[in-house]
Amino acid sequence: MVLTSALRALARAADAVPPLTPDGDEARRWAEEELSDPSYDIAEPTPFDRIARAIGDFIASLLNPDLSGGWGSTFALVAGIVVVVIIVAAFLIWGVPRVSRRAAARTPLLFGEAEHRSAAELRAAAAERARASDWEAAIVLRFRALARGCLERGVVDPPPGATVHGFARAAARAFPALGDRLEDAATAFDDVRYLRRPGTAELYRLVTSVDDAVASAQPAAREAVPA
Repeated sequence: MVLTSALRALARAADAVPPLTPDGDEARRWAEEELSDPSYDIAEPTPFDRIARAIGDFIASLLNPDLSGGWGSTFALVAGIVVVVIIVAAFLIWGVPRVSRRAAARTPLLFGEAEHRSAAELRAAAAERARASDWEAAIVLRFRALARGCLERGVVDPPPGATVHGFARAAARAFPALGDRLEDAATAFDDVRYLRRPGTAELYRLVTSVDDAVASAQPAAREAVPA
C-alpha cells in the first residue's frame, strides 16, 4: 500500500514537469553540439570519394544519349577510340622495353657473378692479364669469354645458377667434337677460381685454344644449361 502511494506520487510529479521546448537560440546551440560529434565526420565523403564521383559523373555525361543534337553516343564512341589508341601507344612505347630490360638484366650474370663485358672485351682483358703473368685471372677471364661468346651467338644460354661444368656439358651437346676439351677448360677454371690452385701458362693456352675452337665451330643445336 505504501509502495503504491509512492509510485502514484512520482507519476504526478513527472506530469507536473513541463516539456523541454527550447527557444531558437537554445535549439541552434543544441544542433551545433550534436553536429560537432566526431561520428558525423566519418559520414563525410573524403577527397578521394569526391574525385571518384567527379570522374564517374564525367564518364556518365559522355555516355549520355540525351545530349543536344544526339551527339552523346557519337562523342562516347570517339572518346572510346581515343582511349584504345592511347593504350596501344603506351604498350608500343613502354611494353617492349620492359621485355628488353628483363633480358638485359639477365645477361650480366655469368656463373653467379655480375659480368657486363662482351666476349671480345673479356678476351682482351684475359690477354692483358696473361702479359702480366697473372695466370689465374687470365684463365678465369678467358673461360668467361668462352661462355659469353656462346651466349652472344645464341648457342648456349647459361642461367644465373649454372656451374662451369653444367655449361661445359651443354656446350658439348652443341659442339660434340669438343666435349672433352670443354670439360678440361671447365676443370682449369674450377682449379684456379674455387680450389685456389696456381694457374699456369699451359692452362691458359688450353682454355684459349678451346675458346678459339668453339668460336670457329658450327653448333649442332642450341642448348639450355641446367642450373
